[in-house]
Parts: sequence; C-alpha cells; structure tokens
Amino acid sequence: MSTLTEVASGYRAGRTLPLRVELARQLKRRRTLVMGAVLALLPFVLLIAFAVGGDPAGRNNQVTLMDTATASGANFAAVNLFVSAGFLLVIPVALFCGDTVASEASWSSLRYLLAAPVPRARLLWSKLVVALGLSLAAMVLLPLVALAAGTAAYGWGPLEIPTGGALDTGTAAQRLLVAVAYIFVSQLVTAGLAFWLSTKTDAPLGAVGGAVGLTIVGNVLDAVTALGHWRDFLPAHWQFAWADAVQPRPEWSGMIQGTALSLTYALVLFALAFRGFSRKDVVS
Repeated sequence: MSTLTEVASGYRAGRTLPLRVELARQLKRRRTLVMGAVLALLPFVLLIAFAVGGDPAGRNNQVTLMDTATASGANFAAVNLFVSAGFLLVIPVALFCGDTVASEASWSSLRYLLAAPVPRARLLWSKLVVALGLSLAAMVLLPLVALAAGTAAYGWGPLEIPTGGALDTGTAAQRLLVAVAYIFVSQLVTAGLAFWLSTKTDAPLGAVGGAVGLTIVGNVLDAVTALGHWRDFLPAHWQFAWADAVQPRPEWSGMIQGTALSLTYALVLFALAFRGFSRKDVVS
C-alpha cells in the first residue's frame, strides 16, 4: 500500500508522455524517414532536369521566378519553394498531423496510453507539438538542401528578381527565412484539418487523405474567379503571398491577411480536436 501511495503522490500529469519521448518515437517511424528523403531529393531532381533540359528561359518576353532558377543558389532555393509550396509541402504537414493520433488508435495502443495514465489534453498537446515541429523541419529541410545544392551548381550570389534588381546574399537569406515562416503558417490550416480528423477516425490514411483532399478543394475553388471576393476567405488564395517578400521593396499586406486567416481557421480546428477528443469514447 505504501508503494502505491508513493507512486500516486509522485504522479505529475505534466510529466507524462514527454515531448522528447514522443519526438523519438516519431523520428524512428518509416514515414518520417521516407518523407525526409523525398524532400531532400527534390532539389537534385530539379538540378538534373535543368542539366538535361537546359537553362530555363522566359517565354513571350515574360520572365518569371522559374526563369531565374540557375542564376544563383538563392534563386534555386526560391524556385524549390515556389514549385513545392502549393502541394508537396502540404503532404508532410497532413502526414505528421493526421497520422499522429489515428495511428495509435489503429495499433490499439491509444487506450493504453490513456490508461498509463496520460491525460487526454496532455496526449494531444504532446502529439500536436511534435507533429508541428516535424512539419516545420520538413519546410526548413527543403530550402536548406536546395540552397546548398544550388550554390554548388550555380554559385553563391545575390537573389535576382524576375521584375528587375537583386537582393544581396544577406538580405536574400533573411527574406527566404520569412518565406519559409509564412509557408509554415499558411499550412496550419491543413495541420488543423489533419489533426482534427486524426482524433475522429481510427484510419490514419483517412485523416491524411481527407486533409490533403480538402486542401486541394480549396485550391480548386480559389481558381474559380466567379467567386470574386469570396476567395479572400480561402487560405489557398494567400498561399503564394510569400513571393511579395522576395521583392526589392517587400509588400506585407497579403502575408498579414493570409496569416490572420490561417491562424483563425487553425485555432478553431485545433479547439474542435481537443474538445471532441475530451468527450470521445476511446475503445482502441
């Protein structure tokens, strides 16, 4: 009896399922390693494409960011962000946030975690923080590898702006950091969708696929110009606002509106996840 009393008296809900333990568990999973490998290989795929197809060139006298890809390592990193922000970077966010709770349910280990006992709010908090941390790491990994690979292939130099002018290397690095931070914030809506679905289903693929599918629907709706100003309420409408940061004179209004919209949607979705899971009858 005394031993049980000592254990109970030393119990601290805030110390259950530490972040380092959850992070170690998630880093060892195959899907984490595969996703990291895919993101790290993308810049080399583009390098091969440019080597085979030749340097990109403007069409119809219009120069885009893609046309400056081989100008410097900074330009190559910016192009990698441009081609991946719309879809590829959605996948790791949906995967890490949508798989985290649903996978425990599919393995029938969720109820054992709660019986440990790990408070439900603590369990969700640990999993959400680690999932968002891995999502951010994925978004940082891609431009870092692209910057290194692009610098080795095309040299270290200023970031050339398609509309004219250039940013020195120090300023370009700062602006690219701002771009990555904004892309991460804009993907919080996908994270919220995936995490909420992860608490509602025992099928990880359902949560991940649902979040990716709804994100694609948002992109399709944003392409419907007939919706007019209603598109301003779609997170997808602001997903490329980060491009305004890599201009000689950056424009922040689009990123401010996109950030406010993304945070609002994300907070609502995270709140729904915590509220629903606190009342859920966990049987798996």
